[in-house]
Amino acid sequence: MRRPVALRLSAALSTMALAAAAGAVLTMPSASAAVAGGATGFASQNGGTTGGAGGQTVRATTGTQIHQALCGRASSSTPITIEVEGTINHANTAKVSGDSCNTADGVIELKQISNVTLVGVGSGAVFDQLGIHIRQSSNIIIQNVTVRNVKKSGSPTSNGGDAIGMESDVRNVWVDHATLEASGGEDEGFDGLFDMKDNTQYVTLSYSTLRNSGRGGLIGSSETQLDNGYVTFHHNLYENVDSRTPLLRGGVAHIYNNYYVKLNKSGINSRAGAHAKVDNNYFKDSKDVLGTFYTDTTGYWQVSGNTFDNVTWSTPGPENHPAGPDPQSNTTVSIPYAYTLDASSCVPSIVTSTAGANKGLKVSDGDCSTTTPTDPTDPTDPTDPTDPTDPTDPTTPPAGTNLSLGAGADGSSKASGTSYGNVRDGDLNTYWSPAGSTGSVSVKWDSATTVSAVTIREAAGAQGVTGSWRLLNADTGAVLKTGSGAGTITIPATSLRKITFEITSASGTPRIAEFETYAG
Repeated sequence: MRRPVALRLSAALSTMALAAAAGAVLTMPSASAAVAGGATGFASQNGGTTGGAGGQTVRATTGTQIHQALCGRASSSTPITIEVEGTINHANTAKVSGDSCNTADGVIELKQISNVTLVGVGSGAVFDQLGIHIRQSSNIIIQNVTVRNVKKSGSPTSNGGDAIGMESDVRNVWVDHATLEASGGEDEGFDGLFDMKDNTQYVTLSYSTLRNSGRGGLIGSSETQLDNGYVTFHHNLYENVDSRTPLLRGGVAHIYNNYYVKLNKSGINSRAGAHAKVDNNYFKDSKDVLGTFYTDTTGYWQVSGNTFDNVTWSTPGPENHPAGPDPQSNTTVSIPYAYTLDASSCVPSIVTSTAGANKGLKVSDGDCSTTTPTDPTDPTDPTDPTDPTDPTDPTTPPAGTNLSLGAGADGSSKASGTSYGNVRDGDLNTYWSPAGSTGSVSVKWDSATTVSAVTIREAAGAQGVTGSWRLLNADTGAVLKTGSGAGTITIPATSLRKITFEITSASGTPRIAEFETYAG
């Protein structure tokens, strides 16, 4: 069994030297520090990928509402996070017009915009037969979504048959914990699951599942379109895919800790001078998993630590250059960011437990186990022990009068035998519970009241049950803060008439004994 490998490379490197067998050298653009607790790989470079961080958060249950959220911004670059829940399809996705957007019917159009996060929440987000198209855009995050059965022929069609497609001067895209799937190949009307072309750069695909497709994805749409690249693929599951995992024409790809099962015709296809660094992946029950295929214009690869389990290799020919049966490096590829490698032997277990939508956003801890990521450098992160707003300590509420006493209360569906009013009665023996594991409860006043701190107290026997939450200004829908666990939360002083504590995940049925509010 291979031992775990920890690899650290300086994030301050400003160039990448790629020495091909022929002695060619490719210059790497300037690098920048990775975004802590956020985008990984090449998406962390070129200034980083932060999506809609710092902007408004809105909820959408239709494709039209997604377009409305984009079009309702002050400008095409105003940051926004769009939380998506439910099934998005042709019937509920219409074009919306506005100065801050450029949308279309029958596709989620992220065109000529920047600073957007699209994230699945609640019971999940499914884009059914409807693709996500990113064009002339930058700083985009797509997380925790399923995109399935997008067609380029037959009915209905969307996005040229790509689940997620990027083209025309796209920069800094991070797709994470997504499930991209089809129900066949080109003969059945489908195209690629994850395509990049026409000057798309600084992209990361992480912890995602790509399955049941003729084509996993491409980087560059022709042998002469070589302006794409700097793409990272890590901890993804490719399952029952015929080819293109990915197809790389020119450019640079870093491909590590992925699990490939049943690649039916070919896998990583490096061609037209492309350079691929292929580290600690696990290939199983597959054919021609690495090389240059279907062309005489070859590419290059650097390999280390990979496992080949029941992999077969074809005979070399004029347009067929498999790297196996004993793959060897034919170039050197330097990477400008820090990363940690899991041993390939544990990649199947790590990837199957983390990759795809609705997996709780779990990631590898770099040592063959999983963890849930947090950002210890974020002063608003309630899991940061140095954060004075840490809500895990319910014993030190803010000074002053609890404004909730005697106020009104309401919320989402409540469990039988509980009451909204129990959260503002000063009695820790009474409580409110949602009808399931998620829900919301609000405190409200007849006139505007200034609130700068909240303490959430769980009832006896339910401590630690509350998971992630959002604190909302119910007057405007604005998100005041997000975090996890009960305790004290501080916010900028806000004048409002209603404040809502929304539980978005829990380990059981939460019991909120008190929802205390304070002016300071």
